[in-house]
Amino acid sequence: MIDINCDMGEGLGNEESLMPYIRSANIACGFHAGDQETMDRVVALCLRYKVNIGAHPSFPDKPNFGRTNMYLTAKEVYTLVTEQLLTIDTIVKKHGAILHHVKPHGALYNMAARDGELASAIALAVKDFDASLVYYGLSRSLMIQEAEKAGLQTAHEVFADRSYQTDGSLTPRTLPGALLETVEEVLKQVVGMVSENRVTTLSGEKISIRADTICIHGDGPHALEFARSIHQILYEK
Repeated sequence: MIDINCDMGEGLGNEESLMPYIRSANIACGFHAGDQETMDRVVALCLRYKVNIGAHPSFPDKPNFGRTNMYLTAKEVYTLVTEQLLTIDTIVKKHGAILHHVKPHGALYNMAARDGELASAIALAVKDFDASLVYYGLSRSLMIQEAEKAGLQTAHEVFADRSYQTDGSLTPRTLPGALLETVEEVLKQVVGMVSENRVTTLSGEKISIRADTICIHGDGPHALEFARSIHQILYEK
């Protein structure tokens, strides 16, 4: 069954309301948002609601919420991903739980989707930390290719609330139409991605896509409404 994931621990405080409608949580590890107390609280909620616990590593960029490109060496990226995995894994183990997956955040995610060297550095960090972790990456992107080369289990990720470009990338947030803002738009996109393995791009072209896991952005103004509607259409038939 398809997975629904959500970015969490980013300062919104809405995690518990979203938990009943998701299967996996990507928890900010302190580099773009979050802190020890927040991570601890969200991990506890994941256990209460039986939600998969995931790490959401980012560039070290709290002022810009991790959404500004940074040009680091492969070694620097490997180190920052490893550091964040260590941070959250310590908290997870304190709760007697296990980390399930890793999903990069923001600019780190988007850059890795098109930069093989960067994608490889992230994948290697994940593999060296724990080769059993599932790598969540942009569907059919270099992130997935490099993770598979590293021998990791992968989940092709699609986005419920973001529009797409013809190359399969997400429309940059700086452009009009980047964010889907109504339940009708979101459900139409989700149904197409799940049932047809296709998505209609911002320009109107249909491209192929693989949907193993669907992301809902927890910091979006309609996050709860979207999560509830997607859960209903996928799981409550």
